[in-house]
Amino acid sequence: MKAVRIHQYGGPEVLLLDEIAQPAPGPGQVLVRVRAAGVNPVDWKIRAGYMKEVMPVELPVTLGFDFSGEIEAQGPGVNQFKQGDPVYGTAMGTFAEYVVTGVAELAPKPHSLDHAQAASIPVGAKTAWQALFDVGGLTSGGKVLIHGAAGSVGSFAVQLAKAKGAYVYGTASGRNLDYLKELGVDEPIDYQSTKFEDVARDVDVVLDTQGGETQQRSFAALKKGGTLVSIVQPPSQEEAAKHGVKAMFLGSQPNVEQLIEIARLVDAGKLKTAVEAVLPLEEAARALEVSQAGHVRGKIVLKVG
Repeated sequence: MKAVRIHQYGGPEVLLLDEIAQPAPGPGQVLVRVRAAGVNPVDWKIRAGYMKEVMPVELPVTLGFDFSGEIEAQGPGVNQFKQGDPVYGTAMGTFAEYVVTGVAELAPKPHSLDHAQAASIPVGAKTAWQALFDVGGLTSGGKVLIHGAAGSVGSFAVQLAKAKGAYVYGTASGRNLDYLKELGVDEPIDYQSTKFEDVARDVDVVLDTQGGETQQRSFAALKKGGTLVSIVQPPSQEEAAKHGVKAMFLGSQPNVEQLIEIARLVDAGKLKTAVEAVLPLEEAARALEVSQAGHVRGKIVLKVG
């Protein structure tokens, strides 16, 4: 099968379209024929070697985490799926024609979406859900500041927070402010012209998708006892203690119940996804370059089969 792999760390030139053996599912696993794979910032960060400490991998490695496709084969003990079932979910190595994953990491594909749209959802929506609710504890009537609210995780976080009944502040570049309003953001903030901490005050939860100076300044937006959740960089516990808040780093975890509920919200029209571009698998290097450049509205997706 074809798979986009790296044999060494570096720039776009290290991505190779290799021919490798098709994997076989083990107990509790399925083999999925990948139809589309979502591109996430973590993909170019792995390619560049930035994730070596927090997410060590053995080279060569196939990139990609999001997928939508069909069940090709089941491993021993798997009886909840049959060959041909349309599914979506997460796995390591989805930039390939086939991928093996555990049954806890996939669910029936949303009926209302095609494979490219479905592949844009799992990592972003699941990360947003876990950051806001499992870690942040956001409830109806709460206030949340979402950084990068036009991006993949951010756009899902906005919609999930609004569905929960929260008040949402969202940051983005000026060209995306109207898009934030469409998503449901109550107070869109142009981070290029406005200090977000001057607008968003006493919030219950900050979802940090940026790190660095943005993360540092975000502590001032939280109320006492609030929570900063970062998906990019472990936050300073000293700074959290100084402001009387909690600060957590989140790596998305498998959760089949959340994938099922996310699909239900999608099919009910309560959760929408945005696909900025669909590129062929052979153009994975270009897709990661676009992702790395930033300012993507929603998701870039690779069409695989």
